[in-house]
Amino acid sequence: MSKIIIFGVSQWAELAHFYLAHDSPHDVVAFTLDRDYMETDTYKKLPVVSFESVDKEFPPKEYQMFIPMSFKKMNHLRAAKYFSAKQRGYQLISYVSSKATVWPGFTCGDNCFIFEDNTIQPFVKIGNNVVMWSGNHIGHHTVIKDHVMITSHVVISGCCTIEPFCFFGVNATVRDETVIARETLVGMGVTILKDTKEFQVYKAAATEPTGFRSDQIRSLSHKSKG
Repeated sequence: MSKIIIFGVSQWAELAHFYLAHDSPHDVVAFTLDRDYMETDTYKKLPVVSFESVDKEFPPKEYQMFIPMSFKKMNHLRAAKYFSAKQRGYQLISYVSSKATVWPGFTCGDNCFIFEDNTIQPFVKIGNNVVMWSGNHIGHHTVIKDHVMITSHVVISGCCTIEPFCFFGVNATVRDETVIARETLVGMGVTILKDTKEFQVYKAAATEPTGFRSDQIRSLSHKSKG
């Protein structure tokens, strides 16, 4: 059982603490946060120590770290803290839910946070510092590189390549054999049918209201009011 320091005291840290406590061999012993943002010295009945001095109180030879940060600034904030922790000598664990579907030979890099109900087909390769929220499909022979965020119910078809620092919104879809270039932002509900270019942003058109009220509809199976 590894002794783990979790970075943060946000909802992401609370989720990480819950998953590690209920579905991993790890023992969370403390939280850490940048000194300027510390408002308490305890969280979840565990100590909160400043990130600036964490290696003195919890030396990396005895403790490991997990950094469950969000996708702000296209995952660059999480990546910066990831590199800072490694420079201090910490090994970073990954969490892969026991309720995710994976196959023999599956591996991922460090500091990955892979939630329940992800279907990861054979021969998929996942890099470092990748977050996969619940309910995604990752097709066979797809490669997901470092510092990527995949939200929920995203379909990435087979033989795709996802370059670093990409973001996928809820219900996004990528066709097979597609390359998603570095720092592509794929918004919720977007369908990608061809390779992207670096830093491109894809946004789905919002659905407009019909112009009549729901209490004017005679039947939900009826196509119009009246």
